[in-house]
Amino acid sequence: MKIGEAQKIYREERQNLIDQRKALINQRDELRKKSAYGTEEEKKLFSEEAATLELSINEVNKKFDKNQEVLDKLAEHYAAVWNAEVARQQSDVMEDAAVDVAKVMEVARRIARGAKVPAKDEKKLMDYSMELYMAAKNMAMMNAANKEKYDSLWDDEDEEQEIYDPEGRAENAEVSIDLPETSTEEA
Repeated sequence: MKIGEAQKIYREERQNLIDQRKALINQRDELRKKSAYGTEEEKKLFSEEAATLELSINEVNKKFDKNQEVLDKLAEHYAAVWNAEVARQQSDVMEDAAVDVAKVMEVARRIARGAKVPAKDEKKLMDYSMELYMAAKNMAMMNAANKEKYDSLWDDEDEEQEIYDPEGRAENAEVSIDLPETSTEEA
């Protein structure tokens, strides 16, 4: 079962338990009111029924607490998957940035040696650092004898970028905890 599906089921169960508890509390309170105005025999009967309802309320409270524990575990699992996806996204971005810096430095080295590089690569170097570009161009004047020609280092930019969806990953991750049955599953 996916985390998102499990959360939906246990949230619905939680709402059912809340509704049950409200109904039982209202019934108990009505019986208490009735027991205040009836005959001795009616008071005793209403009092016993109120005590039975109190036990039922306690049982619903226990079910509610167990359900809440499951929801808490599901939330923790959801957050862990979400955080893992965000961390993966950040590491991919950092890796791409490191690759770009390495490419920029290689372009600067090539220019400084007097080699010809594509205009696209020079533009990337200028965008990264005008000072580094100017220093490389100044070095190129001293190394004018080198007429080596290079292809662009950024030819691979046309590749599709991976789409990150932490929420989607968390919603669709498989539940790795044992889930107790809910009253909706039992019926």
